[in-house]
Amino acid sequence: MDNQRKVVLYVATSLDGYIATKEESLEWLFKIESEGDAGYSQFYETVDTILMGRRTYDWIMAMEKGKFPYENKECYVFSNTLNGKTENVEFVNEEVVSFTTKLKSEAGKDIWIVGGGELLHLFLLNKLVDEYVITIAPTLIGKGIPLFKEADYELELELIDVKRFNQFAQIHFVTK
Repeated sequence: MDNQRKVVLYVATSLDGYIATKEESLEWLFKIESEGDAGYSQFYETVDTILMGRRTYDWIMAMEKGKFPYENKECYVFSNTLNGKTENVEFVNEEVVSFTTKLKSEAGKDIWIVGGGELLHLFLLNKLVDEYVITIAPTLIGKGIPLFKEADYELELELIDVKRFNQFAQIHFVTK
């Protein structure tokens, strides 16, 4: 029986596939009426490790005015320029595939890839994402930061669940 940890992409997107506007705004997302937290709290309990890129980390810290939102989780930030640790994160300069493979083999809960686009792109190219939980907002924003960058890959997924949270539709896929 395989007890290896999974890497899970848990993200919200506009109907036309954008995770933020060109200005990195999520205002369009917060205008939509949801049901509770759209399953976020339940998902959050299934992970103990969080991965993100440096730009995502900087954006989160700016939006949260310096208060780190993922306290009590092991958090790694991939960066080419920062090293070391803070109270809440460890900056990683290692190669993504070997670092993630090592993490997946360690004991623990699942691993959440929070973002961003460049890091997710590397994960997709190297087939490191095991599950995709994508919440679709009933909004078209026309242009912005796409959830998936154009690339030369093909991934086969299996739909395992669909949920509705008021105006949001959440789809859950696993890698075949």
